[in-house]
Amino acid sequence: MSTSLPRPIPWLGAIGPVRPLDDTADPPAKPPRASTPKRTSAVAAPAPEGRAKLPTIVAASADASAAASPAAAPAKTPTKSSSPSLFTKLKDKLFPKKKRPGSGIPARKIIVWLRNARRVSQAGFFGLFTFLLVRTEFRGGFSGGATIRMPYPVEGFLLADPFVALMTLLSTHTVYRALWWSVGLVALTLLFGRVFCGWICPFGTLHHFFAWLVPNPKGATTGGRRVEANKTRPYQNLKYYLLLVFLVAAACGSAIGGLFDPICIAVRSIGLGVLPFFNYITGRGLDSVSAGNLRILQQATDSTRDVLVATVLQPKQYFFHQTWVIGALLFAVILANRWIPRFWCRALCPLGATLGVIAKHAVFGMEKDHSKCTDCNLCIVHCQGADSPQGGVKWRQDECHMCMNCETACPEDVIKFRFLPNRTSARTAPQLDRRKTLVSALAGVCALPILRTSDTLDANYYDRLIRPPGSVAERDFLERCIRCAECMKVCPNNALHPAFLESGIEGLWTPILIPRIGYCEPTCVLCGQVCPTGAIQKISEEQKLGNRQRNIPHISIGTAFYDQGRCLPWSMATPCIVCEEFCPTSPKAIWVEELDVPGRDGTTVHVQRPHVDPKLCIGCGACEKVCPVQDRPAVYVTSVGESRSRTNVILLETENYNRT
Repeated sequence: MSTSLPRPIPWLGAIGPVRPLDDTADPPAKPPRASTPKRTSAVAAPAPEGRAKLPTIVAASADASAAASPAAAPAKTPTKSSSPSLFTKLKDKLFPKKKRPGSGIPARKIIVWLRNARRVSQAGFFGLFTFLLVRTEFRGGFSGGATIRMPYPVEGFLLADPFVALMTLLSTHTVYRALWWSVGLVALTLLFGRVFCGWICPFGTLHHFFAWLVPNPKGATTGGRRVEANKTRPYQNLKYYLLLVFLVAAACGSAIGGLFDPICIAVRSIGLGVLPFFNYITGRGLDSVSAGNLRILQQATDSTRDVLVATVLQPKQYFFHQTWVIGALLFAVILANRWIPRFWCRALCPLGATLGVIAKHAVFGMEKDHSKCTDCNLCIVHCQGADSPQGGVKWRQDECHMCMNCETACPEDVIKFRFLPNRTSARTAPQLDRRKTLVSALAGVCALPILRTSDTLDANYYDRLIRPPGSVAERDFLERCIRCAECMKVCPNNALHPAFLESGIEGLWTPILIPRIGYCEPTCVLCGQVCPTGAIQKISEEQKLGNRQRNIPHISIGTAFYDQGRCLPWSMATPCIVCEEFCPTSPKAIWVEELDVPGRDGTTVHVQRPHVDPKLCIGCGACEKVCPVQDRPAVYVTSVGESRSRTNVILLETENYNRT
């Protein structure tokens, strides 16, 4: 460095030309500022030869030069360390701040806050849904005679489902009282759009999580494949055609659309498949540890089991009819997220389609400044609804889940969410093909005749199609039942199961009682308490059991019969009265005939042959459950004589045999 130049004033820290104001290079480090005497004037000195002729500030005071000299300036002890703290280093290491691409304009703080609030909301509502689903079961006993009710509104998510409310309104021409809660969700959608899909829906959160957890490795979370997967596609209109099919079918008298409702699928799949699965592997794992005969391990497993049963696990292992089909379908739709994020929500969800139709009138929405868009596609990469957030195209308001990812990712300030937005850049309704719409409506009209010309409802009624106590007549039952499986999950004896083809395709996954797995507890009315649509009426214990003094008849769901060729006292001269002992009615519907029968060796055997009184039998299935003949019980229950039907009868003097 040339010594002919004057010394700099202290606050510049370097000798030489002053850097231009638009120079983006890092300035030289400044030394600790020293105390200086009062400055006088400063003049510009010409630059020496060989240097750029830039303005240079020089000191005109000898005192200032002396103060700038390191030898003249006394050492000053720093009072505060400028090095970052350990916490700051750790935070920067774990959560490094990435430089935003393009112009790097930061997202508005309110939108960042809303995005984080959405994540918290998703986790909270999914936790609430799981809690209510786990608590949809009875953990006590029925011996005390107390009135048993659910302590929580376990069917709450279903009661707030507008698709369920609309479907049952069309099928029954009435609105079940508790379904008025869905009006609140409609109002929320009119204000903010499809916030239910992005903020609340537990099934949508499940797909969101797995789309993030297992993305396509060829596309990862960025790149061309992800952009192509998140662009708006024609297949997203499929859910609107399905919605039309289900609503027209409901107007014709069938609530079969419950098969595709996301809340019903979540309850049915997780409650009947996932929770029993975890219950099974946890129980087997704890049993394996206990089998080691180490006292400390046995005590630990017993304590662990007690805690899990009190909080998460079921008190016993539950088994459900054909649940592997339900589990396989859940696995398939979750696996689809590997290629198309939230595929179910975008393509198949009728509730999402219902909310999409309502959301086109929402007062909160997106504005776009197309002139600022640089086609970086970051908004598409992070989009959950495939609603075309990028500049240059119209935004699909009916597809947007209000996740706020697009605005937080945009580095060019193209996107803004606000109330009463300018809708010139938005397309608020799906563009449906007119012919496909007509075909969908025709399919809904034809669905019911096609399903009911099958022999399962009128001509060849399946004798083991036993509905829960309090169920309405079969046709009305199919108009109301949404296949949510709440009744199956809450049944304390594991007696209710999803039907497969026992009642035809229309009755797929509706509840039926299988006595060989579990019988209907006489004093239990929980299935009616959790039914959200009134397919199973809310009855009291007195209505179910009847009251002779008050002339209230009991509710019967079927009648027991004996296969005398398999019954031990009837066919094998072997004493057995297990069925009579377990019959819960008073007086007992099963009575015994005392007689002596000859044995093979010539001796006389005293047996008690059971008989059924159809006037007292309630069809609970306790006799079939406990029958010691294991492969096919000697006593079995069929649906004949059920109280809900005036045609499926057994007693001539009180009922009508004519099915037509």
